[in-house]
Amino acid sequence: MLESVLFTFGLGAVCGIILSFASKIFYVYEDPRIGKVENLLAGANCGGCGFAGCSAAAEAIVNGNAPPNACILIGPENVTQIAAIMGMEAGTAESLKSYNTCDGGNRATDRFIYSGLNSCRAVTSLYGGKRDCTIGCLGYGDCIRACAFDAIHMGPNGYPVIDKEKCVGCGACEAACPKTILEVRTVSERLLHLNSYDDALAPCAQTCPAEIDIPRYIDHIRKGEYEEAVLTIKERNPLLLACGRVCPHPCETYCRRGIEDEPVSINQLKRFVADYEMNSNCRIPIECAPETDKRVAIIGGGPAGLSCAYFLRRAGHHPEIFEAMPKLGGMLRYGIPEYRLPKKVLDWEIEGILNLGIESHTRVRLGVDFDFGSLIAAGFDAVFFSVGAWNDYNLGIPGEDLEGCFTGIDFLAKIGNAEPVQIGKRAAVIGGGNTAIDCCRTLLRKGAEKVYLVYRRTRKEMPANEVEIVASEHEGIEFVFLAAPNTVKGNEDNQVVGLEYLKMELGEPDASGRRRPVPVEGSETVLDVDMIITAIGQSPLLSFKGKGDRVDELKITRWNTFEIDPATGQTNVPYIFAAGDAATGPSLVVTAIGGGRKAARSMDQFLRGKPVVAQPNALLNHHIPGTIFESVDGIVQKKRTPMPELPVAQRVNNLKEVDLVISEADALYESSRCLKCCRLCYNADAGVMH
Repeated sequence: MLESVLFTFGLGAVCGIILSFASKIFYVYEDPRIGKVENLLAGANCGGCGFAGCSAAAEAIVNGNAPPNACILIGPENVTQIAAIMGMEAGTAESLKSYNTCDGGNRATDRFIYSGLNSCRAVTSLYGGKRDCTIGCLGYGDCIRACAFDAIHMGPNGYPVIDKEKCVGCGACEAACPKTILEVRTVSERLLHLNSYDDALAPCAQTCPAEIDIPRYIDHIRKGEYEEAVLTIKERNPLLLACGRVCPHPCETYCRRGIEDEPVSINQLKRFVADYEMNSNCRIPIECAPETDKRVAIIGGGPAGLSCAYFLRRAGHHPEIFEAMPKLGGMLRYGIPEYRLPKKVLDWEIEGILNLGIESHTRVRLGVDFDFGSLIAAGFDAVFFSVGAWNDYNLGIPGEDLEGCFTGIDFLAKIGNAEPVQIGKRAAVIGGGNTAIDCCRTLLRKGAEKVYLVYRRTRKEMPANEVEIVASEHEGIEFVFLAAPNTVKGNEDNQVVGLEYLKMELGEPDASGRRRPVPVEGSETVLDVDMIITAIGQSPLLSFKGKGDRVDELKITRWNTFEIDPATGQTNVPYIFAAGDAATGPSLVVTAIGGGRKAARSMDQFLRGKPVVAQPNALLNHHIPGTIFESVDGIVQKKRTPMPELPVAQRVNNLKEVDLVISEADALYESSRCLKCCRLCYNADAGVMH
């Protein structure tokens, strides 16, 4: 018995000695902080942090491969404690949320019927799934089964609905969806995403230069969810009050209802909800990403500059605007008359943008009050140019320098800046675009007794918005078509006394597709006028070049615009970007806004140290093949809501706003006309989804 005890004791001693040596040889150290950090994580092992479970996430945090806020489920208190363990700042991060981009569901047309299969992934592997739409939701609920947080359910219309309160952004639903209609993104990623050939987009949204999700905000209006409609628009366009008044709404050209009926009055609906926010005296809160401490100089405070600054700020960066004029707004303020866009409305909208934390400096001109080198020395990490097209073209005819001659933008800017301008009794405006129309209608309101619009082609070829042409006709503007100015006549005091023009006839089409005007010999005619405004086009004014700094290295096109990568807005100097009229030449306000956002996306990449690359499959205002229809079945015609406007007699002698906002009842009616289109799906009037 004693021998057994001694043997066992001896064996144990030997084992202990061996294990003691082994522990020294094979010792594996585990940082005690890993256990402490893991205890502060959620313990759900959901994978939303990007690591395989909470243990792996804790180890990554301790090893410096993940931030203290890597876990998407814990609150700020736990994040702070983890940061304290690591001896660092807690920091903040944008939360991830899942978004469903498809609402086709039961209204989508089926190609096939599958028996015995109840998995989206399974039916996708067989001929791509049952739907005609190649990207649409299949409705079998793989995403619902994948969600561990009960944040997704199948809606009554056959597509998944996400509970944003429960969603933790773990990405399981996105991974499970074979059609990629579920996207897990931060707010910044959503804001800076450009429309793509892979997206579920209606034709109107494909056409909008600002890429607004038009059917979604109209559907919010239809449901009386006006704040949600405003926020939907502001995901793409921060100047909805201005655009609701001046945008020529190219989106309506591709409205599917317009194929069989009249298009939905998209722009009036935008203005309705924009005015709703302004008149409520309560600004709807705007979410911004955490601060990055990156600074951007915005040169030019027009629509492109304001848009770029807005999206950069919402992405967490710190933009500062430098503007040469007394106030921000650019052409919105100084190129669009008060009767179209009241200055108090513009002021309210710009104030909301600046309130996000954007600094602005007015009455400062690059190359005069500061130079480019001082911006870099001041610590700006990138520069955005949106200087606008302020340089008016001249006709190049004798007499243009006589007293009483103006150029279009110069004239409108003086009026917009409340500078004194001597208005003639009889005036001629030369040109056929919106600036020419604005000059004509402003002259009437400033006391001119007779106003002519002189254009070398016909009414059909005029590039101005049709509604503006019609309004000017109602107000008594006299059109002189097929007339090419030849000479400005003056008296002995160098005052304008007449405009001589040649009558024209249309010849063969030119490069633009319009028939080229050809002068008729011996047809000289003189208009009896004492004031002439030339409004035939503009180009950017790049007077700040030639100062011996990096700006001089920027490539300039033959149209005197910045040469940029059209997909990114980046110039040949890597940290300089441009958009708006400075990059495109004179264009629509909404195009400048879209350009500002596109440049903000690229600048966000640059500021975060990533390569500046174009978004794959970006639509860039082209159309997705197969989505533009020639006919639309099931449409019952419903009259389009007319634009309310101030009667002519009440508006021609003042600068009161002409176009008025529709009533709430009209907005609800007009929103019901929307077919809520997607790529192929739409709500036919005969359908049940109203």
